[in-house]
Amino acid sequence: MPQNFSGQNLRGYSFKGQDLTGANFSRADLRGTNFTNAILKDANFSHALAGLQNYRIAGLLVISLVFAVVLILNIKAGLQLRLWPLIGAVNGAVAVSAAIATSVIVAGEAAAILHIVVAVLVGTFIIVTNREPWWTVWTAWTVIFFSAYVSWGALGDAQQYGLVRKVAITIAAIGGTRFCGADLTDANFTKATLKAVQFSRAKLIRTNWFQARLDFADVALTYLEVPKVRQLVVSKHGRNKNYDRLVLQGINLQDADLEDASFIAADLSEATLQNANLYRAKLVRTQLYHADLTSACLTGAYIQDWAIAPDTKVEQVECEYIYTHLPTKDDPDPCRKPDNKSENFKPGDFSDFIAPIIKTLDLYRHQNVDPRAVTLKTLDLYHHQGIDPGAAAIALQQLAANHPNAELEIIALEGRGQDKIRLQAKVAGHSDRSQLSAEYFANYSEIKALPYKDMQALLAGIAEKDQRIRSLENMVVTAIQSNKFYAETYYNFGDTMSDNQGSVNISGVQGSVSGVAAAGQNQNMTGVAIGQISGAVTNTISQLQQAESPEALQLAKLLEHLKAAIEDEADLNSEDKAEALEQVKVLAEAGQKPQAGMQNAAKTAIKILKGTAASLPSATAFVEACNKLLPLITKLLVLC
Repeated sequence: MPQNFSGQNLRGYSFKGQDLTGANFSRADLRGTNFTNAILKDANFSHALAGLQNYRIAGLLVISLVFAVVLILNIKAGLQLRLWPLIGAVNGAVAVSAAIATSVIVAGEAAAILHIVVAVLVGTFIIVTNREPWWTVWTAWTVIFFSAYVSWGALGDAQQYGLVRKVAITIAAIGGTRFCGADLTDANFTKATLKAVQFSRAKLIRTNWFQARLDFADVALTYLEVPKVRQLVVSKHGRNKNYDRLVLQGINLQDADLEDASFIAADLSEATLQNANLYRAKLVRTQLYHADLTSACLTGAYIQDWAIAPDTKVEQVECEYIYTHLPTKDDPDPCRKPDNKSENFKPGDFSDFIAPIIKTLDLYRHQNVDPRAVTLKTLDLYHHQGIDPGAAAIALQQLAANHPNAELEIIALEGRGQDKIRLQAKVAGHSDRSQLSAEYFANYSEIKALPYKDMQALLAGIAEKDQRIRSLENMVVTAIQSNKFYAETYYNFGDTMSDNQGSVNISGVQGSVSGVAAAGQNQNMTGVAIGQISGAVTNTISQLQQAESPEALQLAKLLEHLKAAIEDEADLNSEDKAEALEQVKVLAEAGQKPQAGMQNAAKTAIKILKGTAASLPSATAFVEACNKLLPLITKLLVLC
């Protein structure tokens, strides 16, 4: 049970190295308390008073007065050695500046003023009693008041006086409350007084500093060293501020106002941004591994090449639209999502948009590819309240035919039953995605409005020229019925048909899983017998074995091993097994018909198998088989 020290006087106590997880120190007097290397996860220090005990403050004031006397002695020595400009001005000014700054930290401005008055009187007395010239008195006064100016500048975070500030804070923190090396993960310092407190080398993950007094704490080797970061965590106001390239790992920005803030190339890994306002924030190349963006507002944010992972929490994010690129002179269109600029994300759309990105980036990480080096410009088409697979397939084919320069490639299908389905296509960088989106849905609505017989006739006519249009239709059906997501599954629209009649070949589409019905039917993958699919694969491999070439025989042998690995893999459910076996069938067909269209289908099959393997533990037999067999199959099919 967490210990309760709320409101207690703990001055001078030592908790060094103790496990105080979840302990309550709210409103406690912690002046001089030692928490060095303690475990203080989830500890509550709200409204606590930390820093120096009174006798320490008195001692430091005496020491700071001694520093002032050093100035006088340096002046006298400098006069005798004719080195006054060097010794008196430099040594004396630095010593007194640090002394005055220290007195402000430990006892406030009144103590500093008293310090200056005493230093002037003592210095004057020493010089006069030693019968030094009166101009030395004026020199001493000038240096003292100049030192006061420097010390005030240092305590105000003036960069040119950073050394004086650092020295003063280090001296002031001696004997104060110590958190050196402590684990303060998720600790709460809301409205705590932390003057002359040592935090050097402490673990500050998601530590809450809201309205804490941090100005004169020793925060060396933490993200709090940067003045604007200290101001940010204390005030939670970062609107229009620039935090580019800063290491902010583990920072607590819950409920922060970060509208129009810039975090380009910043490290926000392990940070909490719950309920934060990131409206129009620049998250370009920002690292957000294991960060928490639950219920944050990301409307209008720029997320080009941001680094996220499956452990990045994006639940309940509020987002009406987002930009996947920063606007530039050469590319003024920052790639808005949704692509149609007259539309916004509906509830749940952002989660659907970001989920496949996370899955794809995780796949890249498994393949040792830097996710930030992979940049795709995509067209995302969301269907709400049902979809007609046939109409969608025709509308996509017409869109590709009308815009060949867009180089349309379907790269993802994601189903949520009949409630929602998302089609994602890769497009050329110069494409107007808003126009493409609007045109697709206009075509889709027009086709869907046709009588059923007319639409089926139109679909049959297209499929007769290129049978793989039916495969795309069936893939849409499968996505709906099995709530499936197909990542990195390319369907190229780039090759024209052999008869060159204006239609466009869907050259990457491979046949859907055997037994999956076409549009309008209700059969689903869970009803497909694995044995039936396995038999079809066996027949196709047998046909490959009848070929006379040694390459075909070798390919057939490899595919048999791959088929066996799929069927024996306990970590694959029936749907994934059926899908994986279908890819083996495609590879066997590609070995019999090595034309360009089948090669594209084989490449797609390889990608699907790799994606399936990436979702399993690396030690499984299927993953090991893929790692061993797929490179050999790729070489035999001349796909590399």
